[in-house]
Amino acid sequence: MNYLDFHCDALTQTGELQVTRQSLRSGGCLLQCFAAFIDCADGRFARAQSLCDSFDYLCEREGYNPVRRVLDLAEGKINAMLTVEEGGAVEGDVKKLDALYARGVRMMTLLWNRPNELGYPNFPDYEGLFTGRSSFAARENRGLTDCGREVVERMQTLGMIVDVSHASDGVFSDVAALSRRAAVPFCASHSGSASVLDCARNLTDGQIATLADCGGAVGLYFCADFLSAEADKEGQRAAVAAHARAILNAGGEDVLCIGSDFDGIPPNAYLPDPSEIPRLYDDFCKAFTSRIADKIVCGNALAFLERTLQ
Repeated sequence: MNYLDFHCDALTQTGELQVTRQSLRSGGCLLQCFAAFIDCADGRFARAQSLCDSFDYLCEREGYNPVRRVLDLAEGKINAMLTVEEGGAVEGDVKKLDALYARGVRMMTLLWNRPNELGYPNFPDYEGLFTGRSSFAARENRGLTDCGREVVERMQTLGMIVDVSHASDGVFSDVAALSRRAAVPFCASHSGSASVLDCARNLTDGQIATLADCGGAVGLYFCADFLSAEADKEGQRAAVAAHARAILNAGGEDVLCIGSDFDGIPPNAYLPDPSEIPRLYDDFCKAFTSRIADKIVCGNALAFLERTLQ
């Protein structure tokens, strides 16, 4: 069994990591996407460039095979793809987007939890979540800015995957319209189902169906807070299965993938690190058949990359 994971934050974390060469090897990882997460207000592009250097060093140190095209995938190796989380990295400048593409970035999450030059995140009041001013269910409707549309269109031209995880409902709708017009799929690299847990970070059934219609992908994350109120091992096992089933029901069997969010989240009691992905695969085999389980952990992601990486 091999698997592909659309999102982790190991590139920007220190200390004990969930994603390591050993855990990836134990889990059967074929491709791990490493996000250059931009968490600063100033010098965002410089930070992104520095993290591109960090990715190159990581691949050299750990023996990962860097991937820019599907043809770069090597059997028997741990392949690694560089992504950016937080489109503010380009500071509203398409030329900086081109520079990141030249450095090997092949996917960009347009938003994180705060507005930037491109648009608005799914939480209208992220800070309010921690002070009781807002709730996880409150959703933002404002969409892409003019600059955001320009960046998305340039990403489509380059062959850089547009990722709407963390994006508002308005941004999702605007990206979907641009995707249909250009006939270029997009994705939500790390998300869940709002029909299972009503949370703005999760996708509605309509959004999942739209992604499927556009040839896109949904990477299911393992963030316990966004999956279920039951944080114990069995509660999270049931929650992951419920979110997977809801995404399959809304979008069909070709849309669901893995987008763990490892090292961006506390360890999930059911799936604490990549070495436990075989357990997830076995549970998916029991819940959905081995054919569908194979598509969820590997086949759908490969097909999506073949449709998007030029």
